[in-house]
Amino acid sequence: MTTLPDPDVYLYDPERCPFTATFNVIGEKWKGVIWWRLSNGLGRFGELRRAIPQITRKMLTQQLRDLQRDGIVRREVFDEVPSRVEYSLTEYGRSLAPVIEAICAWGGAHLARGASQRDRSGTAGRGA
Repeated sequence: MTTLPDPDVYLYDPERCPFTATFNVIGEKWKGVIWWRLSNGLGRFGELRRAIPQITRKMLTQQLRDLQRDGIVRREVFDEVPSRVEYSLTEYGRSLAPVIEAICAWGGAHLARGASQRDRSGTAGRGA
């Protein structure tokens, strides 16, 4: 007879859950996109705004601050006139690469699956 583990093992504790910890850092709507843009060399605020036209100035500022707080993004202010600010990924931020790549791979497969299902059913599907 198999003995089941202690039921307390299955209690959700947000302070100790690795999934929650990960998504607290990158799970908000724009953080993954900002990370991806920074990983591809965009670093100025204006560049990020142009690359992600759907994000508001206020939201971009907040998301960058959150990513800084979590040690993912570095903000560097250059002593020039006019002043120049650049954002870049920290070493710790770059360590997210395999995580974000895996999420993107799954998302791509999910998008393809949805398109395939819509093609088979002949309907526009959800969100169309």
